[in-house]
Amino acid sequence: MTNDTPNQATHADLAAKYALLAQQYVTLADTLVDDFDVVDVLHQLVRSCVDLLEVTSAGLLLLDRHGALQLVASSNEATRVVEVYQLQTRQGPCVDAVRNSQTTVADDLEQMRIKWPRFAQTAESVGFQSVHAFPLRLRKETIGALNLFNSATPSLGVDDQRIAQSLADMATIGILQQRSRERSSSLTDQLQTALDSRISIEQAKGVLSEHGQVDMNTAFETLRHYARNNNLKLRNAAEQVVDRRIPLTLVLPVGRPTTS
Repeated sequence: MTNDTPNQATHADLAAKYALLAQQYVTLADTLVDDFDVVDVLHQLVRSCVDLLEVTSAGLLLLDRHGALQLVASSNEATRVVEVYQLQTRQGPCVDAVRNSQTTVADDLEQMRIKWPRFAQTAESVGFQSVHAFPLRLRKETIGALNLFNSATPSLGVDDQRIAQSLADMATIGILQQRSRERSSSLTDQLQTALDSRISIEQAKGVLSEHGQVDMNTAFETLRHYARNNNLKLRNAAEQVVDRRIPLTLVLPVGRPTTS
């Protein structure tokens, strides 16, 4: 469903959608305060995009200190596979969105094949038929991109594209915001911290997946649940798991996985 045909949506559907959008804006606004967990916020952002815009999946990539794109958040493992392949081949919608600082669109597989032949093969293999990539930008600064994939065509209507870009813009402001005047860390260092956190989180997901014999999505949700319940940042919780500083059963009881 897109906002291009509002007569097809009930008032209740629209009310629920905009309530969720407002909630996401509040979450992103919270990043303007000191000591927020950027990886958790960006994970919430990609999940909210799936719920709000009714796309199949979403992923978010940031530039590291060397100017290379790195995957920070994905709504599921299929998205992660496509994003990683995009980074390996340096070909795809996110790469173009960052390079040009403009929204990049392919409304069907034919457009994908013309623009990014190798990327299109991987996208098709996991059932994606269309894609939108929105730059994370503020003025002349572009720090990454938000990718929205859909198993339907076209992917997004005009109004939903505006919503997606506004969420990307809010996320960018949060990431770029200095925590305090006394804090002297550079933008590059802030982004690198987020990317380094993702490495620890991926390692912890693997440990929990093997421990509990669950898929990677479940492993991540249990890690996130544990971090929130114990007032920890995701990176700190992940490091506890990887270093075995806590029993793994505290995070993921074998045979009884829980998610938030």
